Amino acid sequence: MPADLSALTADLAAETAGLDEILAALTPDRWRLPTPAPGWTIADQVSHLAYFDEATLLSIRDPDLFRRDAEELTRRGSDFPDQVAAEYRHLGPGALLRWFRTARQDLIAAYGSTDPATRLPWYGLDMGLASSVTARLMETWAHGQDIADALGLDRPPTSRLRHIAHLGIRSLPYSYAVNGLPRPDAPIRVELAAPDGGPWAWGPADAADRVTGTALDFCLVVTQRRHRTD
Repeated sequence: MPADLSALTADLAAETAGLDEILAALTPDRWRLPTPAPGWTIADQVSHLAYFDEATLLSIRDPDLFRRDAEELTRRGSDFPDQVAAEYRHLGPGALLRWFRTARQDLIAAYGSTDPATRLPWYGLDMGLASSVTARLMETWAHGQDIADALGLDRPPTSRLRHIAHLGIRSLPYSYAVNGLPRPDAPIRVELAAPDGGPWAWGPADAADRVTGTALDFCLVVTQRRHRTD
């Protein structure tokens, strides 16, 4: 069943609004608070989101130019996100917030006017439009979690976690591949308790290998915001 792009982009907008509310209330000094990402402040988290929103917009508007830019960026080494963060540390809170708001608004508008069948280049494999929207939602939630942790905030989980859980499950084959591990032949069942208490499930009901727990815990682990032993 094709993804509902309008519903996906609405959820991205809602996730964005939740993060914007947190950022808008910050005093300038709090933008420099360290986050759980080593060496990254709240300001770095926001510049990361804005930069890669603009990169995504470029992948929609000019795929060939995006590919050239992506090749140049990745040639700088696997730590290129850290290098990008360092390049924008001269920006103050007001400029960062304006950048994030503008980049996100432009990206959401572009998603709405793009053919849903479009394939977008990215830093790894190309992806469909729905996957791109979901990836930006995941990034917003995950980096928003780093910001919330830095501020000591407890964010209530929402039904939008289903997108992140689904992305985590779909990414499993890629996870084996990048870690040089053989992909198991046996199916996996994932059963999660949704924020409203209802069940979310993926995989065959009779699978012997199972993952169970809350949707929040699962999403924190698959986005590497918590270790599974915690």
